[in-house]
Amino acid sequence: MIESSTGILAAFAIYLIVMMGIGIYYWRKEQTMSDYILGGRQLGAWVTSMSAEASDMSGWMLMGLPGYAYVAGLEASWIALGLILGTWANWRFIAKRLRQYTQIANDSLTLPDYFQNRFQDKSQILRVISAVFILIFFLIYTSSGFVAGGKLFQTVFGLPYTTAMVLGAFVVVFYTFLGGFMAVCWTDFVQGVMMFFAILAVPITATFLLGGPIATANSLTTMHAELFHFFSGANGKPLTLIAVVSMMAWGLGYFGQPHILVRFMAIRSSAEVKKATNIAMTWVIFSLVAAVLVGLVGRAYLTTPLEGSAVETVFMVMTHDVFSSFFAGLILAAVLAAVMSTASSQLLVTASAVSQDFYKALFRRDAGEKELVWVSRATVLVVTVAAVLLGIDPNNFILDMVAYAWAGFGAAFGPTLVLSLFWKRMTRNGALAGIIVGGITVLIWKQFAFWGLYEIVPGFVLSCLAIYFVSIFDIPPTQAVLNEFEAVDKSEI
Repeated sequence: MIESSTGILAAFAIYLIVMMGIGIYYWRKEQTMSDYILGGRQLGAWVTSMSAEASDMSGWMLMGLPGYAYVAGLEASWIALGLILGTWANWRFIAKRLRQYTQIANDSLTLPDYFQNRFQDKSQILRVISAVFILIFFLIYTSSGFVAGGKLFQTVFGLPYTTAMVLGAFVVVFYTFLGGFMAVCWTDFVQGVMMFFAILAVPITATFLLGGPIATANSLTTMHAELFHFFSGANGKPLTLIAVVSMMAWGLGYFGQPHILVRFMAIRSSAEVKKATNIAMTWVIFSLVAAVLVGLVGRAYLTTPLEGSAVETVFMVMTHDVFSSFFAGLILAAVLAAVMSTASSQLLVTASAVSQDFYKALFRRDAGEKELVWVSRATVLVVTVAAVLLGIDPNNFILDMVAYAWAGFGAAFGPTLVLSLFWKRMTRNGALAGIIVGGITVLIWKQFAFWGLYEIVPGFVLSCLAIYFVSIFDIPPTQAVLNEFEAVDKSEI
């Protein structure tokens, strides 16, 4: 535990009041289902990009990745590089076309909604299977966010871990429950700004206090020379090709993350994608490089070594040591911002999957807008309780939980989304095969960890193969499906 003070409490209180105020503001506005899920497709470039990246990075960027770098040094750079390349590819190739296709394909509101409309699937099976995998993997992902929040409040205020986790979950649920998509996106925008400056301020200030970059590097070289090798681990052994591929493969996950893809669907116009891409890439490159530096500089700056799951608190411990009380509180609030931005987005996507893709599709096809919004809100509460119970163990590693969920989404939805956008011959059965094969491969591979290969790699590859072969041997798409595909092609000219 780090010693809290009036300044830290004041900073946290101001931050939490502002976030909850945003939720109340959007609660007071009349909401349709489109408003609650996509904000009426009215996001500008700045809000879209910052919201997408804030909901992407979550607590693992300020806790999980610095903790890994604290232990493994520059080895963690392979993960950062994979994430940077994946972010760029997602914005460059997916964002604009997905925005256009979801509009043309019957104004799709969710990822399962898009899959159903893309292949004009009347059976609802594609939509329901997609929603099942969203529920499975978002439960794990949301739980990782609550674990991060629990560790934050436990470290800063000395609260019991379970109490701390429930407190963090309450604030997330409050503004997600009330305000829906616009509340989540605007809080994400604020939180993205906070995360950006916080992750830069900590390693830069600590390096200055150590005497500058050269003095810091010399100190690390003397005490921990093994941390400066890209191709060997902290134990001194060379990294295998499988290890490098596994870390770089994090980038593949971007193509299947529903909480990021939904931002592309909600941007005001596809013409704003280029500007949003530039903003997002600037944020991502600086933030990920700084996250690795937090771990490295932390090894030189902290006199008392961190061990076990406590290595993921390196950012918070350094913040308390480096900054004055109130400013430290603002930076530590950025950790809560990172946790809340992703958890709220995940809860919202899960809620939309239940309301749109289960409730309306299977039970109440004539359900009204207000009824669906309330079903979404009830889902937020139920999923929050389940996620808190899943994360009840304080020894959970945030990065491990995120990696599992990240792989699940990347393998189940990534190949299906990419090929559905760019391959005319793809069929409904091919999409269904890709989602099932990708998702199940991750669930099975995780249990056995064959050859130490990250489960997203076999999941992604096998999903692509399943889509291709099933589509090739399947009945070709109908002319109506092909006409929609060609309409998207023409819209990009």
